[in-house]
This record gives sequence, structure tokens and C-alpha cells, in this order.
Amino acid sequence: MEIILPIIAAVAGLAVGAGGIFAYNKHNENGGKDKADDLVRKAKREASDIVLAAKKEAANVAEKSQNEENERRKEWKRTENRLAERESALDTKLDLLEKKTEKLTRQEKELDELKNEVKDIRTKQHEKLEKIAQLSKTDARDKLMKMTENDIKQDLVGLIAKEQKEIKHDIDETAQAMLLTAMERMSSEVTADRTVTALKLPDDEMKGRIIGKEGRNIQTLQRATGVDVLVDDTPGMIVLSSFDPIRRQVARYALERLMKDGRINPASIEESVAKAEREIEKEVVRAGEDAAREVGVVGIPREILHLLGELKFRTSYGQNVLLHSIEMAHMAGMIAEEIGADKRVTKTATLLHDIGKAVTHKIEGKHAEIGAELAKKYGMPEPIVHAMAAHHDDIEPTTPEAIIVKIVDAISAARPGARNISAENFAERMKDLENIATSFSGIDKAYAISAGREIRVIVEPKQIDDLSALKLARDIANKIEATMSYPGVIKVNVIRETRAVEYAK
Repeated sequence: MEIILPIIAAVAGLAVGAGGIFAYNKHNENGGKDKADDLVRKAKREASDIVLAAKKEAANVAEKSQNEENERRKEWKRTENRLAERESALDTKLDLLEKKTEKLTRQEKELDELKNEVKDIRTKQHEKLEKIAQLSKTDARDKLMKMTENDIKQDLVGLIAKEQKEIKHDIDETAQAMLLTAMERMSSEVTADRTVTALKLPDDEMKGRIIGKEGRNIQTLQRATGVDVLVDDTPGMIVLSSFDPIRRQVARYALERLMKDGRINPASIEESVAKAEREIEKEVVRAGEDAAREVGVVGIPREILHLLGELKFRTSYGQNVLLHSIEMAHMAGMIAEEIGADKRVTKTATLLHDIGKAVTHKIEGKHAEIGAELAKKYGMPEPIVHAMAAHHDDIEPTTPEAIIVKIVDAISAARPGARNISAENFAERMKDLENIATSFSGIDKAYAISAGREIRVIVEPKQIDDLSALKLARDIANKIEATMSYPGVIKVNVIRETRAVEYAK
């Protein structure tokens, strides 16, 4: 660019000179020769000045370019020198590296030779030791392991027992505090309810009126309600018998209404039964809605609420199932809040866990499975269905909510006086506990005590050592959990005693 500028200036000077010549020629034509000569001379001077300035500028540009070229050549030379120095240094380092590699290879070879030599020495030493001890290497190792095991076995037993005791103490303390807090906040009646199957009559004359002429009245009542009416020699009492608790309640309401009215005939019986059915239906719906409202659960389908209300007339071992479910739901909500589980899922599953009992007389199967299927049928969420199905260990509980339902079910059922257990069932459970314990080898005697809450197992000390006793207690507990159904907790106490007896004569 700097070289082009002088050239442009020279061209401009030539253009000015040409313009002066043109003006001269034009003026000459008009007769102004003198003035034209002046103009030509002036144009020549200006052109000469421009050319001189352009030459000077071109010389400066050329000199500057030459200087820059010289600087670049010097820089290239310095760079070339640095590269040569680095190449020389790299060659030196490469030579050193090759020498070190050769040295390491020699040392590695010497080390391998030393290892082989040491290995040969150890082999010869082992052979000499085996000859001296008259034992092979395998036999010596087994003997050493057995001696070590015997030495540390007692310490290991003590350590395991200590750790188990500490862990159990911490777990029990935390769990007891949480459960007691929930149970104290939720106190309810513990008197057991029973389904009313006997109806008191004002007098014995009423029996004849209920039976009617040729038994027409009692036949109509039984046909309308589906309940067997048993009239025997018991004074002032008749018995209503049916597997369906709703039908028993309908029959009871109808008979009470008939006895108040005084008119007992087939027509009035049918009318009273229809009114009793409507009253029971309203009571069932109201009981289900009241239970859900009391617990604080919303969004339950109407069909499920109807089944829940029917539990008002159902008992389990003398315990009212609806009250049992409500009590459980309150405690489950408290525990869920303490441990961070889903409170809504827990309370809903707990409230509905026994709805299968409302239809067990109509559908075959376990009530937990039936209830879960009904909940699934009417669109309840999967976590609720799973918790309902797992509360009796028919399936493995896999969520915190399902485990809470299982725990509070045991708590509610185990309350003192909550359930009636016959003497036959109690004796059978005690016998089953003892049979499970004696089914293991090495057992001398087994006793179920504390109303079936503890099983004491006495073992043969020659067959069962201390470490095996710990495992035996765990195995017995696992078998009890797998084969028996019981409220609360059963303690397994394994006792091992060694006595040394000698007589001085």
C-alpha cells in the first residue's frame, strides 16, 4: 500500500501536465500564446515537484520494507537456534532414558533370580518342617485353624451376644417410645363386643305369636330375612342364627318392631322386614361415612364406604371390626407422621384393611386378599392395595406404610380385653409353640409360659454349644413367625446349662 501511493502521485502529476498542455493548445487556438506558455511552465514545475516527492516517498517505503525484512530474518534465525538447542537436549535425555531402561531391565532380571532362589529355599524349609513335625502343610493349616477357632470361639460368642443386646436395646427403646406415644394419644374402649344372636321376649306367650298358626309367621320371617329363628325351651328368649351379620340385624330390628306393634302376621312381618332393611342400609352408609370422617380420610369410593359400614355389625374374636379399624387408623397416622411415611396412604389402608370380612361369607378366600381385590376393583391406588394385602403376611410388605398397617393391627388386637380367645384355642396355641420348639434337634424340653408370650427351650449342652444356641433361638423365632398367627410378640428363650457333679467318699 505504501508503494502504491507514490505511483498514484506521479500519475496525478502527469495528469496535471497533460491538462496544462491541453489548456495551452486551447488558448493558442484563441490567440493567447503567451499565457499558454506560462501555464505550461507552471504545470511542468508542479509535475516535477510531484515526481520528486513521489520518488522520495518511494525511497522511504523501500528502506522501511528492507528494515522489516532484516528483522524478520533475525527472528527466524533466533527461532532456528532455539529449536536446534531443544533437539540437542531431547537427544541427551533420550540417551539417559535408554541407559536407565537397560539398568532397570538388568535389576528386574536379578530380582526374578532372587525370588526364585527364595522360593526354592522356602520349599526346602517346608519339606524339612513336614519331616520334623510329621504333618503335611494342609494338615498343619487345618490344625492351626482349629486351634485358633477354639481360642476365639468364646470371645466371639460374647461379642455377638453383646452386640445383639445393645442393638436390640436401642431398637426396642426407640420402637417402644414411638408405639407408646401413639397408644397413649389414642385410647379407646377395650371391652369386647359380641354380635347379638339372642333376643329377649316380654313373655313366653310371645313365642307362640312369633311361631303363628301352623308356623306361618316364623316361616315368613325366616324366608324374608334368611335367618334361622330358633325357639326352644329357654324362657323369655329366642335365638337368631345366620352367617350374615346384616341379616341377623335385620331380623332383630324387625322382631323388635313387631313386638312393639303387637300385630304379628305374614303381611306385617314382610312390612317390618322391609322397613328394617331400609334402616340397616341407612345405618351402614352412615357408619362408613362417619368412620371416614372421624379418621380424616377423603376420596373413598361409595362402594368401599358401604363395605366399611357393614363392619359395624361384624366382630372378630368378640372385637368390633369397625371400631378396631378406626382405632388402628388413628395410631397408624401418628406413627406415619413420626417416621416420615405417607400419612394419607397409611390411614386409608389401615381403615380399609378388613373390608374383606364384610363379604367373607359370600366370597371364598382370605379376607386380606378379598379386601385388596375389592379396593383394586374400585380404583384405589396401588400403595393402599399393597398395604391392605400384606397386613397378615400373605404377601411380603415392601413399603413403610404396609409395615405400619401390620404393626398397628397387632397392637389393636393385643390390647388387654380387646379379643375373646376360648380356652381350647389358648391351649392349642400353647401346644403349637412347644411342638415347634421340640421339632429342632438337640432340644431337651420346651415350655410355653406367660400366656403364650414366651417359649423357654432347654437344650442338651453336649449337642448345642453357645454359638449354636444363638442360631437355634433365631431359627425357632423364624419358624414361629412363618407357621403361627398371633397378636403381639413371642419371646424365644434358649437355655444351655452345663453341670459338673462329683461325690466325695
